[in-house]
Amino acid sequence: MAATAIVKSLHIVSSSQEFLSFNPVTNTKTKTQHLKFTKTSFSPSYRRLRLSIRASSTSSSSSNSDHQLRVQILSESLPYIQKFRGKTIVVKYGGAAMKSDELKASVVRDLVLLSCVGLRPVLVHGGGPEINVLLNQLNIPAQFHDGLRVTDARTMEVVSMVLVGKVNKDLVSRINFAGATAVGFSGMDGRLLTSRPSPNAAKLGFVGEVARVDSTVLQPLIDNGYIPVIASVAADEFGQSYNINADTVAGEVAAALGAEKLILLTDVAGILTDREDPGSLVKEIDIKGMKKMIEEGKVSGGMTPKVNCCIRSLAQGVTTASIIDGRVQHSLLHEIMTDEGAGTMITG
Repeated sequence: MAATAIVKSLHIVSSSQEFLSFNPVTNTKTKTQHLKFTKTSFSPSYRRLRLSIRASSTSSSSSNSDHQLRVQILSESLPYIQKFRGKTIVVKYGGAAMKSDELKASVVRDLVLLSCVGLRPVLVHGGGPEINVLLNQLNIPAQFHDGLRVTDARTMEVVSMVLVGKVNKDLVSRINFAGATAVGFSGMDGRLLTSRPSPNAAKLGFVGEVARVDSTVLQPLIDNGYIPVIASVAADEFGQSYNINADTVAGEVAAALGAEKLILLTDVAGILTDREDPGSLVKEIDIKGMKKMIEEGKVSGGMTPKVNCCIRSLAQGVTTASIIDGRVQHSLLHEIMTDEGAGTMITG
């Protein structure tokens, strides 16, 4: 018995965007069939419909892949969440991460997420870029010495206005809007910080050091899930205000709170053995190795106070201190939630 192929219809889409149809037609006299060929051009709406269906199919596949990736990332984060849950993490925020709205939003979202999964973040901030903008508007020259801002009486007024009145309240507002609850402080509030003049006061002016940290006002807030946001301005015992390097403040606050981790957001990838070679990043180093790099002159300028505050905080009981690249979105999560990290980690 011979096989019989029955063709009901055949449709082909041509490269010229035409619809080619081959339909069987029966001759009533001879009882035979032949194929009738017809050609139809696509209407614009039909083309859009086909493109829409294809795009929807591709989008659906991509969406499923994205969802799977998110689930995988959350699953892999579990050991790190368990490790740091209930631990205090002090973050110093400044530099490039303050200049970009995208980076600012990234830092805020990271802090809120860490708080939501059980970590206890504390944010310490400077405000160099914002201070420079207002100084420029007031025609006051900005000067630096060994990475620290030279601060005369006029500059001190500007520093207080910008850090306490503008930057601090903006960060508190952003964190609150993102879903956590933040409380803003300067060093003067609740006698959180007591300052003293820098040993180099003759050259630096009203630049101070941290003489004492009283964490009494912070601890109840941290224990109840609030995120303290601290501006790096404090007064001495006589009420004189001082501009204090935010890295230094972060290190001393971390030590006073017995923090698990101190993280400094910077404008570089971390500590480099060769400042001209981004590929020379040191991923992990202990205090002894860090002091050797300082002696060899591989650490200088603005990196010096950062490294010194890390060493000092580790000596006072902080478990690890990291200097990470604040120019990269979500570098904070990368540092805490991965083994690879996002910069240089210094250990005791």
